[in-house]
Amino acid sequence: MKRIVCLLLALSVLAPPLSCSAWAEAPALPIAAPSAILMEKETGTVLYEKKADEPGFPASVTKIMTMLLIIEAMESGAFSPDDTVTASARAASFGGSCVYLEAGERMSVRDMLKCIAVVSANDCAVAMAEYLCGSEEAFVKKMNERAKELGLTHTHFSNCTGLFDDGEHYTTARDVALMSRELIRHEAVKEYTTIWMDSIRDGSFELANTNKLVYWYPGCTGLKTGYTSTARYCLSATAERGGVEYIAVVMHGETADSRNRDAETLLSYAFANFRLLPLTDSAPLPALPVELGKKRFVPLCYEGPAFRLVPKGGEASYSLSLPSSAAAPVKKSRQLGKLSVTVGGEQIAEVPVCAAEDVPRIGFGGLFARLGLSLFGI
Repeated sequence: MKRIVCLLLALSVLAPPLSCSAWAEAPALPIAAPSAILMEKETGTVLYEKKADEPGFPASVTKIMTMLLIIEAMESGAFSPDDTVTASARAASFGGSCVYLEAGERMSVRDMLKCIAVVSANDCAVAMAEYLCGSEEAFVKKMNERAKELGLTHTHFSNCTGLFDDGEHYTTARDVALMSRELIRHEAVKEYTTIWMDSIRDGSFELANTNKLVYWYPGCTGLKTGYTSTARYCLSATAERGGVEYIAVVMHGETADSRNRDAETLLSYAFANFRLLPLTDSAPLPALPVELGKKRFVPLCYEGPAFRLVPKGGEASYSLSLPSSAAAPVKKSRQLGKLSVTVGGEQIAEVPVCAAEDVPRIGFGGLFARLGLSLFGI
């Protein structure tokens, strides 16, 4: 069994990160929800899945994509967290989870995003959609465009809140995990998704996070809950410990408690059984001599994934294999060697070691000058 797992790991090093699912069917975890998935953030490795590609209505888990577009626009410099948003009459009309915006009320982007992340405020989501794109319809178009860019093949949005199910608004557990993975790449969002209790309007309106794992689960970094009578109880839960972060998506659970238990079970399974292994040695790579090159040495770099998710246990070792020199011309990214990575004596990866820059072949004049300098000991 150990050799089979290691073989799968070795083969997976060449596969695209998001398709890696060597352990997807391995654990028999007691997950009550009809659809779920467990993914590691850095590599995209899937550790568990259950009907992860079955489309359904996601309720307010929709707002993961809403927050992603807001964070991306903010980090691009389109606006700052301190900029002010004025609520339209349409935004103020939204019910469900909300903070009861009034038409014409002014609120900072920071507070709007806080309300979306913490209490799933529909009115703030619509106000931000209008602020970014002029209308919710234009914003939803951007949501669907971004979904395509992320490869979310079973996702379509018809609103920015997840409040309405018109049959054209759907996603899957896998797609939610992928959009969650993209969102938590932006560390700034965790300023909002890790809030347990806060307030707006100078302390007169209190907020309590709908994601109770933020309060009790060690390392929880978010991310978003959802509920309607159609979608039932949905959750994308993220947590980080020791430099590794996992995403547990639970869709359409029967109760909030069962949804939370499922997410906790998935996250705890990951933290207990797996670790991120660097696919680069801690020692710096040497420069490689170049024969007849304009430069005498070419710097080297690793190419490919920087980490591999592996089962806990076993000592890792690294073995670098390089030729004594390379003949010019040397093109950037040309493979010149390899790094073998083993765990417990079993090889799990071969990482290409490549030229970090071009080194052209030296011309006759340059060669003559170099020989002259060497004759004179210069």
